[in-house]
Amino acid sequence: MAAKVFESIGKFGLALAVAGGVVNSALYNVDAGHRAVIFDRFRGVQDIVVGEGTHFLIPWVQKPILFDCRSRPRNVPVITGSKDLQNVNITLRILFRPVASQLPRIFTSIGEDYDERVLPSITTEILKSVVARFDAGELITQRELVSRQVSDDLTERAATFGLILDDVSLTHLTFGKEFTEAVEAKQVAQQEAERARFVVEKAEQQKKAAIISAEGDSKAAELIANSLATAGDGLIELRKLEAAEDIAYQLSRSRNITYLPAGQSVLLQLPQ
Repeated sequence: MAAKVFESIGKFGLALAVAGGVVNSALYNVDAGHRAVIFDRFRGVQDIVVGEGTHFLIPWVQKPILFDCRSRPRNVPVITGSKDLQNVNITLRILFRPVASQLPRIFTSIGEDYDERVLPSITTEILKSVVARFDAGELITQRELVSRQVSDDLTERAATFGLILDDVSLTHLTFGKEFTEAVEAKQVAQQEAERARFVVEKAEQQKKAAIISAEGDSKAAELIANSLATAGDGLIELRKLEAAEDIAYQLSRSRNITYLPAGQSVLLQLPQ
């Protein structure tokens, strides 16, 4: 009797385990920010896109393919040429995500690694096209315009593959060694030209100052000559008196000067 009970329990447990396995294989989860595409062994890829949550499928017949629909970054380095034939190294940073409603078409025509197959090629194509419209100097001075044109063209191109670009930005922009050396040489030449211009302007100012000083001296000499012609030797005597007065004033302030009265004998007692 006990053997029959244990046998029944064993069969029930086995049946329960088999049923649990079947149910578990018929369930799948779609995490937050993801979508699922169902591949049917008999009908191929289904057009229905499954949202987040837990869902049922037919075991062995159907298989879920999960896609991440959140924005993801990708850096694409490109070497191209400018309008004036300068080598340009550009790195483009892209935030991309697939269009959820177009996931069945993306999976059928491109595959799960759609970003690896699409983004490098279209980014290189667009960058080469846009950069070729500008010379090296314009790429530096009009960087915002270049970035905007790249973003517009690339967004339009990616839309044909079912991709949305949330952000496109130029993160790195450098030129070849020859162009860099030419820019440095130009900057040195400009600094030398500025220095030479300063020296010339300084010499001009000194020249003007010398001319003004000479004109002043000439005017002063002319005034003195006119005064002498008008007053004769009286002007010279006046200048002598003014000079003597100034000398007497300076000597009176010195401690090493002694005045002796005129017309009197002064006895100096000198040692014998």
